[in-house]
Amino acid sequence: MKPADFEYHAPDDLDALLALLAEHGEEGKILAGGQSLVPVMNFRLARPPHLIDLNGVAELDFLRAEEDVVRIGALTRHAAFHRPVVAGPTGKLLSEVVPYIAHYPIRTRGTFAGSIAHADPASEWCVIVRLLEAEIVARSRRQERRLNAAEYFQGTFATALAPEEVITEVRLPLLDASWRTGFYEFSRRAGDFAIAMTAVALRTVGGKITEARIAIGGVEDRPMRMASAEALLMQGAAPAEAARAVAAAVKPMEDIHADAAYRRDLVIATTQRALERALA
Repeated sequence: MKPADFEYHAPDDLDALLALLAEHGEEGKILAGGQSLVPVMNFRLARPPHLIDLNGVAELDFLRAEEDVVRIGALTRHAAFHRPVVAGPTGKLLSEVVPYIAHYPIRTRGTFAGSIAHADPASEWCVIVRLLEAEIVARSRRQERRLNAAEYFQGTFATALAPEEVITEVRLPLLDASWRTGFYEFSRRAGDFAIAMTAVALRTVGGKITEARIAIGGVEDRPMRMASAEALLMQGAAPAEAARAVAAAVKPMEDIHADAAYRRDLVIATTQRALERALA
């Protein structure tokens, strides 16, 4: 199928982009990589009257480390992370996660910020943003807002973004050398959406875990931190015990790929393996 008729807009600077968003509101849809939007439009599951293309807005195309954060502009493609973009655990984690995202041609066009805007529960980048408690910078013609990851994700494909707002950048904290990270996901085939995934970050001092972060994706309707399992790890629990605590805490969704019981079992495996990778 082909998309329904729409009017195409190609602003060449941020002010023009924000003006278009203010003018068209909910009738305008933003296009960056289009790897999620275009298929949905082709199936006519979405019929936006106005399509607003970001690709001419050069000021949104950046990727740089500044002080204690990595600043990821709205036009940064997934493929940029195939090599560590910064030294240390944050850069290592990003480069370990990116191969799980769809297939290489998609990674050359799709964008990091577009994935966050789409807010698919099975998005790898959404899980990393939740794990690191990143800051999402949203702009409209009226204001700039900085949203924390916990308040930003509100459900399946649902976020705190207003219709006239665009994500201009995502700011990921830089983890120092005391942190160790791990990631594991399960999908039926390489490139498919994950049925369950876990990302972890552990701060260790003298061989003891002093701070723990566990985030899951593909299980509930949004990426989630697992506070009870994190607390167990800081009390000296083994990965297997922490993984069981994650499974006990989640409220798995059901779809054509897996029922709740299957997802609960899977998240035990993904969590234990992500922790083992971090501690290896």
